Amino acid sequence: MAQRRLLEGLGVTLTEEGAYRALLRHGPATLSELAAETGSSVTAIRRMLPRLEDLGLISRVAGRPLRLIATPPNIAIDILVARRQEELTHSRAAAALLATEVAERSGPHPEEVLEVVTGRDAVARRYLQLERNASREMLVLVHPPYAVDVSDDRENRRRAARKGAPTRGIYSTQAFEHPGMLAHTRRAIADGEQARLGQVPVKLAVADARTAILPLVSDADRAVESALVVHPSALLDALVGLFETLWRAAVPLRLAAEESLEPEAWPQAADTEVLALLAAGMKDDAIARQLGLSPRTVQRRVQVLCERLGARTRFHAGFLASRRDVLK
Repeated sequence: MAQRRLLEGLGVTLTEEGAYRALLRHGPATLSELAAETGSSVTAIRRMLPRLEDLGLISRVAGRPLRLIATPPNIAIDILVARRQEELTHSRAAAALLATEVAERSGPHPEEVLEVVTGRDAVARRYLQLERNASREMLVLVHPPYAVDVSDDRENRRRAARKGAPTRGIYSTQAFEHPGMLAHTRRAIADGEQARLGQVPVKLAVADARTAILPLVSDADRAVESALVVHPSALLDALVGLFETLWRAAVPLRLAAEESLEPEAWPQAADTEVLALLAAGMKDDAIARQLGLSPRTVQRRVQVLCERLGARTRFHAGFLASRRDVLK
């Protein structure tokens, strides 16, 4: 009987799935051991290796000879699902772009709709130009890596002094893993930004619903090396619609600039920051780095917050805080 395929819908071939499942059964294995387990050749396994690593299904064990270990299924599937969701998001954007090709002749030509920007510095300059020229509203989906250096205090002061358009931002769960991002976001909220935590399938900024900028490629390592600037079109309408859909599903992010509540009041500003980062899915060590605290202090604070909220786990605490409007 043919082996039942479980990962076909996530872009994994039958051969790749067979190698992964064999490694799950066998445990850490050399190339020759895996070849024997799958009934394949060492050459075929070696040829398949880069693809399996790219899919996030396997990793290498340090030392010699080369040994491979399977990624735990719950982690591997999450990686594959996230990749497929990203591909679907870009496919939807591509569908909107294709719709512009059948527009009336009196409409804009494709070369007037799209603009390609190449190079990290050029992408940063183009984003800052959009931000500077926005007069009504900026919509931003925030996810690392960042073309603009958020730790550049001089540039941050210049941006704050310009008093640009009101901003609505949705931050991904990975947004605050970047050093200095929490402080940057705290300043932005103090300056009037409406910030929320939610799903961010693609980096995006939209100025005045008339111009958008997003990565040209889906590869996270090259997301700031090139960008696509979109002018009024069906594609731009789709991107604005995507933001609004994500905005409705996101939860408010509250980061106070300073301790401004009465001592008896709860939650304190520091508590809301910890809860917001818990809701973002960050671990204690990452929270400690962002807030300048020791991991032990964060662990104690998380324990107290869980007790106050009646939460079973740290993640449950972040969920309850968002649902009970504690983060508003």
